[in-house]
Amino acid sequence: MKSVERSRYNGKIPFETRTLIFEPFEYSEIEMVMGLIAENLSPDLITKKYRKENEHNPMFGHCYHSSQALYYLIDTDTLQPMSAIDYHDCAHWWLKDISCNKIYDVTSDQYYHVGQVPPYDAGKKKKWYGWQQRPHQRSLNLMIRVLKDRLIEDRVDKLEPAL
Repeated sequence: MKSVERSRYNGKIPFETRTLIFEPFEYSEIEMVMGLIAENLSPDLITKKYRKENEHNPMFGHCYHSSQALYYLIDTDTLQPMSAIDYHDCAHWWLKDISCNKIYDVTSDQYYHVGQVPPYDAGKKKKWYGWQQRPHQRSLNLMIRVLKDRLIEDRVDKLEPAL
């Protein structure tokens, strides 16, 4: 069993925490999980500024939450978030297995679809965006779509302010 938490803050004080508790996928299932993630991508998961291009390039705009979801869904500690600036002058995200340097990129087709290649050569190890490295809501929502009956609980707890 595994859990992933995302707290919401008022300043530096947390007031709510969302917790997903689930059965993670084995590392040997990573390719299958990548396929499940790809099947569950939809325009509501991307920022509005990416939706126009996404109409003609269905993987465009999904790299961050796809990579973050994969990172949390797989039961391993060898995946490292990676990022580099691409031909759009946008950050592209993927995962690299640090034990063997294998790349896992759910959305790599967004490049091949338009005759480009992903910017792996310029990739650098990165921390997740956001304060305290918390997972994004879009990533959590995507994880729920993929987990189906592996999801044990999706809980939101209101936190009492400390006195």
